[in-house]
Amino acid sequence: MQTDTQAVLSWRIEDIDLSRIDRSCAAINEDLLLLLCAASFIESGSDLYTSNLSTFFDGDQEVFGWLNQHWEHEELQHGRALKAYINYVWPEFDWNLAFERFFDEYSKTCSIEGLEKTRALEMVARCVVETGTATLYRAINEFSDELVLREITNNICTDEVRHYKYFFRFFKKYNQIEDNSRFTVLGALIRRMKEIKNEDSEIALRHVLSVRYSPKACNSTYMQEKAARVNGLVRTHMSADMFVKMLLKPLNLPSKIQRGVHHSLIKITQHVFFR
Repeated sequence: MQTDTQAVLSWRIEDIDLSRIDRSCAAINEDLLLLLCAASFIESGSDLYTSNLSTFFDGDQEVFGWLNQHWEHEELQHGRALKAYINYVWPEFDWNLAFERFFDEYSKTCSIEGLEKTRALEMVARCVVETGTATLYRAINEFSDELVLREITNNICTDEVRHYKYFFRFFKKYNQIEDNSRFTVLGALIRRMKEIKNEDSEIALRHVLSVRYSPKACNSTYMQEKAARVNGLVRTHMSADMFVKMLLKPLNLPSKIQRGVHHSLIKITQHVFFR
């Protein structure tokens, strides 16, 4: 694995002056900080997923090389950047403890057996993940008033959009071989959407909340209310339009059909995924 991160990163968190953070502006929106912290956990566990994907795509030097020389380094930097931001604004928050608890649970759900059955469909699943993260970070960038956070999330969003393009290209490469039907591709899209909502983000947020509000961790009603507030923040600000546009690309629908279903899918996505 390449360790010279300067050679593969388009930006570095070490080059961003965190002392410019307006702590009072950042700290006033605690729900946003909870969301950022949960995101930092998932990003910081990317090396595990890289290992699984590298095994799954063993023998394909193009995919293997990009995953290990570029994607993993960039994803892990996203985690480091968000962690650095959280630590600056919330120095009292024990990020390491919360992440350790998260990773202990998350790692049990993240296995090769959990990948899609074929390489093309796994690339579709990765497109879903990059769609979700790109949409999330763009939303944070647009509604945040804190300039350093906007710089960080703009950098991350740019990375995630580029990652989507790579995974989409790899999907097309393998789908030329597998010739999956649109119905089959749609099934992979839906399965991964459900996983993101029901597993990854839920596990991350739960461990953030349990450490941040440890005296009330056993109060399920309080924890559920906190989680609902954070999820409401996502629902209110994320662009379902952007999400649906990126999600529809692997289906390669005729333009007339795509225009016809786009508006309906936005409503469905808002109800099912962002609720």
